[in-house]
Amino acid sequence: MRWALRASATAESSPAATESAVAQLARALKLSPVVARLLVQRGLSDPEQALRFLNPSLKDLHSPFLMRGMKEAVARLQSAIANKEPILIYGDYDVDGTLATVILKTAIELLGGRCDFHVPHRLREGYGMRGEVIERAAAEGVRLVISVDTGIRAFAEAETARRLGVDLIVTDHHLPHDRGLPLALAVLNPNDDACPYPDKGLSGAGVAFKLAQAMLESAGRQRLIPSFLKVAAVATVADSVPLVGENRTIVRLGLEGLRRPVNPGLKALMEVAKLDTGRAPSTTEVAFRLAPRINAAGRMNVAEDVVELLMLKDEQRAREIAFRLDRLNAERQVEEARINQAIVEQLERSPELRDAACIIVDAEGWHRGVIGICASRLVERRHRPAIVIAREGLEAFGSGRSIGSFHLLNAIETCADLFIRHGGHAAAIGFALPAEHLPELRRRVEGYARQHLRPEDCEPLLEFDAELALNEVTPLFYEQLSELQPFGNANPEPVFVACDVSCTGEPRVLKEKHLKLRLKRPGANLPPGTHSAHIEALGWRMGERLPEIPRGSGALLDVAFRIERNNHPEFGGGLQLILCDFRAALAASGGAR
Repeated sequence: MRWALRASATAESSPAATESAVAQLARALKLSPVVARLLVQRGLSDPEQALRFLNPSLKDLHSPFLMRGMKEAVARLQSAIANKEPILIYGDYDVDGTLATVILKTAIELLGGRCDFHVPHRLREGYGMRGEVIERAAAEGVRLVISVDTGIRAFAEAETARRLGVDLIVTDHHLPHDRGLPLALAVLNPNDDACPYPDKGLSGAGVAFKLAQAMLESAGRQRLIPSFLKVAAVATVADSVPLVGENRTIVRLGLEGLRRPVNPGLKALMEVAKLDTGRAPSTTEVAFRLAPRINAAGRMNVAEDVVELLMLKDEQRAREIAFRLDRLNAERQVEEARINQAIVEQLERSPELRDAACIIVDAEGWHRGVIGICASRLVERRHRPAIVIAREGLEAFGSGRSIGSFHLLNAIETCADLFIRHGGHAAAIGFALPAEHLPELRRRVEGYARQHLRPEDCEPLLEFDAELALNEVTPLFYEQLSELQPFGNANPEPVFVACDVSCTGEPRVLKEKHLKLRLKRPGANLPPGTHSAHIEALGWRMGERLPEIPRGSGALLDVAFRIERNNHPEFGGGLQLILCDFRAALAASGGAR
């Protein structure tokens, strides 16, 4: 793996100007020079701007009425609520879609509205809106349908609604089609080119939150807005949208609110995920412990469970559903492991697949609800875009994930004539198509990928933010570093490199798969707050790399790491390093940095 210093947002500045900005920021905000440098690298050299980044507040939320179509959407909703009209929310089955449904349904009902919802069954209906659902709603007297996290390409469904006299409000964040927008009463999507909204990175639940915010502000119920941030934060993290700008405000404030969750469903979900209350969960905990259990309902069963869970007042019933989601998540893990093993076997048998610029694997009998996760794992292993396809008789259903330098939606747009339906964005796509079209899909996507990918794009790269001596890893430094949270897309958790460090004692393998090292801090004079001349380092799933640890007197390592607090009940309280990679020290081997 190649290591490289992360590119700075101020790359055009001279080294002298950068050093001056770092020194000024460190003085003004009383920060460690390393933390000040991290802020400058993120384009936050102005002290006032950096202070707002470090301390986001409700005042940093944009006016929702800056979004195109918001005025019309709110007016129609106010009319429906005043006249007691039945309203249908048309959701989606993933975390973003189900939590967007919860946000909007809660807001409408708080304001006195009558509201039902439809979340499609992943296997029976698939992604996107369906005309028959709108027809059924119209037959039941519904005259207002609101989509969440879907609908931006629902041209036929918008026409069905218009024909039946149903007003359609589309709220979505996916990229619009080249042919424009569906003919709806209002379309709320910051990614609409004609929309002046200043933050284009909102999740689907984020757009639903803006509509809820507009409705509450219009009704004089602003004090209720913070209560929606917890659910919006979970969805925003789960959907991997950029955690800068308004998303940073939503997630930072929302996760703080999860210190003391009031919602019985959220409390039960945090309990089964073994997340402590009393402290704000990290984005990593949300992404890998909360979100998978929410997603499990849509992947393995029916996503209505999530909406019911988060709308409940009954704590016992909430615990029952939360434990059911936990069991579904365990089933999902088993199915995921089965498919991943089958993919490995396909790659071993096929040199053509291993050498593909964009890996496309398919099989009959793969669970459609799990293939997206398997595509992500394939990208992690092979460092190139990947599409995993579940064949079901004459139809095939695909889910793809990409790398940063390759726009996957643009790639499949070149095959639009092959699909029954498709959509997504640069990093993730989904589609359905006749199984007979699979050979042509492979041919076209592979040709496009070979034209647009360079060999270096697929080379594993670890980007680090700065070199850091281990004796600089102190509680005060960690406290300042933590103010950069929440970490995620566009605000990555800082990775540091320490060179020429020695490993003391015997390295250990924990649970047959994790590597545990004890690293020596250099120098006899350690700074205040540093209580040990050693620090523990943990390498998740690096146990097989134990033979790479150099042994003997004078053996040194270069290590790339993140810093975290060890909250284990038996060993908690101290700081530890989380290894991203390690290698024999370049200085020891005569290599160049």
